[in-house]
Amino acid sequence: MATANKALIVALSGCSSSGKTTLARLLRDIFPHTFILHEDDFYRPETELPSKDGLLDWDCAESLDIPAMAESLAYIRQHAAFPPTLNSLEDQNSVGKCPVPDSVIQAQKDKVAAALSPSHPLRSTLRLCILDGFLLYSPAMAAIQSSLDIKLFLRASYAKAKARREARDGYVTLEGFWADPPGYVDKIVWPNYVKEHAWMFKEGDVEGAYKEDVLNEKGIKVQGGVGIDGDIGKTLEWTVEVILDHLNNQI
Repeated sequence: MATANKALIVALSGCSSSGKTTLARLLRDIFPHTFILHEDDFYRPETELPSKDGLLDWDCAESLDIPAMAESLAYIRQHAAFPPTLNSLEDQNSVGKCPVPDSVIQAQKDKVAAALSPSHPLRSTLRLCILDGFLLYSPAMAAIQSSLDIKLFLRASYAKAKARREARDGYVTLEGFWADPPGYVDKIVWPNYVKEHAWMFKEGDVEGAYKEDVLNEKGIKVQGGVGIDGDIGKTLEWTVEVILDHLNNQI
């Protein structure tokens, strides 16, 4: 599978402002031959976005060009490279100062360097693609599921997600720049997250316990033994361990 296609695709999903992009950028620096595909680069033009409560809705499946995302993943599968026709705007967005200490990052770099032998495929022909997105495992995203080798999910509490999202300046878009209007998290972001992810949690409570049987059935991995707002340094260590385990046992 991954070796034949020469690309291993790691999906990193979770609610807005749960630390996905920060983690994706760290993984790109830690693992060799790694690049990021951002779901946010597949937004439709603003003129095509749905509206909700009088506001443009950027946080739903209808705002995304899902067929284009599936095509890009297919290209990565075939060519083990970033699609040349895709211009990433997401990499122009700031995620602020990295909250992970340099010592932790260096320790993970050393761990990966020691774990991958000189003859390991990731040092030669294999490429690692981190797919970063707020909506990757919803039923609406069925078209991309077969392209995902590893599925990871990050969670965050309403309070933490709201504080992080509202602290952002905004986002580079096809048309220029978008800044959330007042109340956007409460009217759009959080309700959409709950709607699309309640199936993963007991009694639909996205701040409660996971449905372990559902996650196992869908092949979605979550970090165990941590609270809803876990330390991102520990999350980085967990993520590196999951990817290394796959690389060393299934490649």
